[in-house]
Amino acid sequence: MLMIKELIKSVGLKATPQRIAIYESMRKLGHACADMVVEDLKDKFPTLTVATIYNVLESFVDAGLLVKRFSLNHKMYFDVNTYEHAHCYDTVQNCFIDVDDPKLIKLINEYVSAKEIENFEVEGVDIHIVGKQK
Repeated sequence: MLMIKELIKSVGLKATPQRIAIYESMRKLGHACADMVVEDLKDKFPTLTVATIYNVLESFVDAGLLVKRFSLNHKMYFDVNTYEHAHCYDTVQNCFIDVDDPKLIKLINEYVSAKEIENFEVEGVDIHIVGKQK
């Protein structure tokens, strides 16, 4: 696996200490909003603002290093796992849980590709199962 510095450089971004720390934080958190990253990095980078972190996270999305996750608590979450997988969204804790189920992904992708949806072009499928942990 590429080191974080090399990974950031490989997508054409400058590997600044802040970017490296933000990506390290995302790897640790898995799914996080900008506020969570600020909290995680407040001791190491006390001057980093939510706006700066959000902008860096957006640049990581544009570069393919993160994926956006839309939540029911009206916050934008980012996902460090960019491969095809599903999510369970816990409405009590407002958190995402990865569901690695290739059979489910294949089944839904095959169904959607075979189905013609009127006046709509499918760009991808995002499986988001909503509930709460037991």
